[in-house]
Amino acid sequence: MAITAAMVKELREISGAGMMDCKKALTATEGDMDKAMEFLREKGLATAQKKAGRIAAEGIVMLKVTDDSKKAVAVEVNAETDFVAKNEKFQGYVAQVAEQALETTATDVDAFLAEPWKFDTSKTVNEALAGQIAVIGENMKIRRFQQVEEANGFVASYTHMGGKIGVLVDVETDLVNDAIREMAKNVAMQVAALKPQYTSRDEVDAAYIEHEKEILTVQAKNEKPDANEKIINGMVMGRINKELKEICLLDQVYVKAEDGKQPVGKYVEEVAKANGAKVTIKGFVRFETGEGIEKKEEDFAAEVAKQMGM
Repeated sequence: MAITAAMVKELREISGAGMMDCKKALTATEGDMDKAMEFLREKGLATAQKKAGRIAAEGIVMLKVTDDSKKAVAVEVNAETDFVAKNEKFQGYVAQVAEQALETTATDVDAFLAEPWKFDTSKTVNEALAGQIAVIGENMKIRRFQQVEEANGFVASYTHMGGKIGVLVDVETDLVNDAIREMAKNVAMQVAALKPQYTSRDEVDAAYIEHEKEILTVQAKNEKPDANEKIINGMVMGRINKELKEICLLDQVYVKAEDGKQPVGKYVEEVAKANGAKVTIKGFVRFETGEGIEKKEEDFAAEVAKQMGM
């Protein structure tokens, strides 16, 4: 039986499930609306969709690293409350998501959700997620994942505040020993604490720099209308460099620097030289739970008043 768009639309309105899930349910049940609804309920999709409107801004960032430290992944899975985020069952589920994300060839979350679930291949990742939502009773979301692979070195990892922040650092090196690993962990902690946007200034878009120069030039001229071009240029470049030192990891002041001045890049060079190694920090991943998600502000007093008809 041909499954029409109108049938999918009708089932979607009844169940609240996603369009592709409704189409799959109708196909599996040869267009029988009641059986399709049962199919969705059995998969936990109809229940899950009722919770999908709730904002999932809590959760956990979990890191998974291979035994040889050559490959790693960071995943963020969200829930509605911090209580659930700390729940052992939720964390066990996220560990499974991380295990699958470490091996996936998917390049985005949609493709990842469509994959067979490693721990029960009769389901997709999305269907397994829906089942967890039905059991746990909160909206949940696999928000993002990112793999890091380094054949000529290793991937360092650091988790902060029980999974509120997770960091991976790509370290290319011809020597791996305790000192190099400790340096890499310190760099990962730097990333967690100071939230750089780039690894080095080489990554910063030239168009962005030019745009900043234009703005800062006007700003400098307004401050010193009688200054010549050389002074204005000096002011602009000084401010550009200050900004780059804040947003570029290797230019940032190393948080553990004894003199309070040493940049991260110099710290890395110092450790490499002391160990006779060649070390390059090639990149990093930093995930912070709920970053960029607008959290719903709950006014408990107002909610109670509303329930009491006040």
